[in-house]
Amino acid sequence: MFTLDGRAAFVKASARAAIIICCGLLCAALAGVARSAPRKGDRRLLVVTVTKGYRHQSIAVAERVIEELGQRNGWLVDFARTDEELRAKTTKRGLESYDAVIFANTSGVLPLADREAFLQWIRAGHAFIGIHAASDTFRQGTFPAYIEMLGGEFDAHDAPMSVTLRVEDRSHPATRHLGTQLTVFDEIYRICNFDRSKVHVLLALDIDPVSKVPGYFPLAWNRLYGKGRVFYTALGHHAEVIEADWFRQHLQGGIRWALGQERGASAPQWRGASALIECRGMRAQ
Repeated sequence: MFTLDGRAAFVKASARAAIIICCGLLCAALAGVARSAPRKGDRRLLVVTVTKGYRHQSIAVAERVIEELGQRNGWLVDFARTDEELRAKTTKRGLESYDAVIFANTSGVLPLADREAFLQWIRAGHAFIGIHAASDTFRQGTFPAYIEMLGGEFDAHDAPMSVTLRVEDRSHPATRHLGTQLTVFDEIYRICNFDRSKVHVLLALDIDPVSKVPGYFPLAWNRLYGKGRVFYTALGHHAEVIEADWFRQHLQGGIRWALGQERGASAPQWRGASALIECRGMRAQ
């Protein structure tokens, strides 16, 4: 027989259980909010994949790899995939939301909202990272100040080939995992409007990738730009390259250096007179 005392005890027990369940649900909800909300100190990256020239089929892979690196490193990754998104996110006010901008195989003359504000944002202490065709962006005098900031411009390339690159800095976070040299099959750019007395070279080739004439040809470098930091790698045409573990480490190290999360040299190794590589011609990239 269910007495009044029994009913009272049942009601109390049910109420206690309901409170415990509600508290559990609330804690779970708060934990979910905490995971999705930006934390103080999180670095925000804007990845630009807008193209106005050749569009690489590997762009989707690059987006995914950067997003995975973001999850591993605690970076908050945002994208500008359309003209409208790019214009909205590269205004002076829009850029205030980011710590770094990555041009991932962009090409052609991009519709930045404010070119000078973009460069000033980098000079003020932010990071710029360029992958492969970032040097095929704003080429041929369309935005000389961008090429000066980047440190070089795409000139030409031959068919994809296997090359052995010399690692010029074996302690930099972008290259310390590579040893003394790296053999890679990719589309290899010849870079022009490049002055090795103004950048810190990370990877270089000792033969012209187009004419096959011996010389000095950079494939990755970093530099200071005002108070900002710039990292560029000419590798990353093929999806297989971008997917490779060594390239992920290469890109991750470059981004971490550009964000100031890891130390690495930035002073030019070349101590002589200006060593400018001039542009000679191009093939469709």
